[in-house]
Amino acid sequence: MTRALTPSNLREALSLLGEDPGLVPMAGCTDLMVTDPVERVELPAVLDLTRVRELRGIRRGKEALEIGATTTFSEIGSSADVEELFPALARAARVIGGWQIQNRATLGGNIANASPAGDSLPVLLVLDATLVAASTNGERRIPYTEFHVGYRRTALEPSELIDRVSLPIPVPGSVQAFRKVGTREAQAISKVVVAMLGRVEEGKLADYRLAAGSVAPTPVRLAEVEDSIRGRSVGEETASLAGSLARAAVKPIDDVRSTATYRAFALERVVRRLTLQLI
Repeated sequence: MTRALTPSNLREALSLLGEDPGLVPMAGCTDLMVTDPVERVELPAVLDLTRVRELRGIRRGKEALEIGATTTFSEIGSSADVEELFPALARAARVIGGWQIQNRATLGGNIANASPAGDSLPVLLVLDATLVAASTNGERRIPYTEFHVGYRRTALEPSELIDRVSLPIPVPGSVQAFRKVGTREAQAISKVVVAMLGRVEEGKLADYRLAAGSVAPTPVRLAEVEDSIRGRSVGEETASLAGSLARAAVKPIDDVRSTATYRAFALERVVRRLTLQLI
């Protein structure tokens, strides 16, 4: 029988996790509840974070917007601040699963689960997100680009929780885009998911960021593509180059949802189309 520990505040939660780093933190449970039933039953204990109010909410500051780890995707997708500052994240939040999933699933859970197909993850990469991890030793800031260290492996220590996600407010004039390719637009695991942020000054790309999911063991920031595209004139030629470079930069696999060939093809097309939105 799995034990459930239910702290009422963050300090208590961190204390319990510090005493037993083997505890499995949970909030929405949308990933945990669909794991193998035998594995789920064999969990020794879980840490229920649903009553820890400090981990939930969206807070706007002068330089950054912070989203608590247990904030649901319904809350993110309906937030006026998120829609204004980070429309790509708002869009991603509205196509993660269906309404039932969005009402339960949390941003912190999507991050910690570390699926290469997580819809919000490429968006966080192009937004230069920073994760704030908390433990009894205090807080630790982790650049999101350094968080995924392997397939479903992260830089989070066993005694740490994801406390919140910090998103720097973009430079005025920045354009964000998001596209999910799947069997359906929602209620489907992505075959390919892409996020982009760009900014044009005097006809050239002053900023260009690109990330993708479901094309590698982890969600990936396509830094080499960015370096090749940044500074170029915006247009059809640049968009086509970005697509072909993105295709060459990844090594997707065949699995039950798609083939490597289709994923590479879809990535190239999506990157081209998103880049054209900068015109």
